[in-house]
Amino acid sequence: MLPRTEELRELVEAYLAELAFTPELAPLEPALRHSLGGKRVRPVLCLATGDAVGASPQQLLPAAAAVELVHSFSLVHDDLPALDDDRERRGAPSVWAAHGEATAILAGDALLGEAMRLALGYPTPAVARELVDATLKMIGGQQLDLQGGVELERLHALKTGALFGASIMCGLWAADVPAAEHGPWRSFAAEVGLLFQIVDDVLDGDGYVLVVGEDGARRLADEAAERARARLDEVGGDTEVLRSIVDDLAVRTV
Repeated sequence: MLPRTEELRELVEAYLAELAFTPELAPLEPALRHSLGGKRVRPVLCLATGDAVGASPQQLLPAAAAVELVHSFSLVHDDLPALDDDRERRGAPSVWAAHGEATAILAGDALLGEAMRLALGYPTPAVARELVDATLKMIGGQQLDLQGGVELERLHALKTGALFGASIMCGLWAADVPAAEHGPWRSFAAEVGLLFQIVDDVLDGDGYVLVVGEDGARRLADEAAERARARLDEVGGDTEVLRSIVDDLAVRTV
């Protein structure tokens, strides 16, 4: 039997594979499909959040896919020569390297538009509002990174943490969890985003590692993981899958 996280990941993969883009985007479809690789950490977090509050994965899948499309949009644009100038992504040519810069720009725009279309499919506008807010923070964080001289914690909260927050909060909105119950969840989301980024810095040898050293960064990651687990104690429900995700993020090697 597959672990629950793997079951959720497979649901995301199947949903994305069958996702029908707006017909007018047909000329861009090869580039759009090219962009949709990855480990699916964010959409699985979204589904696991729904799992914890008793919502079905089917209810959460559009929101989870919307979060992943925003993540993919950000990577497509980040790889462009004007930003990070990366010709490779996940061991394959980046979208711009494979399809050209102009097509990559349009593909990123299309991914963002498709994400909002999915988020707006819910009866409540809160899913889309949460995702828009996170997207704007992420874009603002990218500009601050280009300018330099920004406090590391603030930069990571915008560039990484905002979309991790949306992964969890979009799941709550899609599951119709009342806003009055969101407090501990937002705290949990912030710790998960911080945990992911610190471990990323350890693996890449930059960010927090340059400030506090590798041992110091690992200690910060462990502390973030402990705080995340403590926040899960506050939310109630069956948070076993979310706890396993926190544990996996804390020790990941890729």
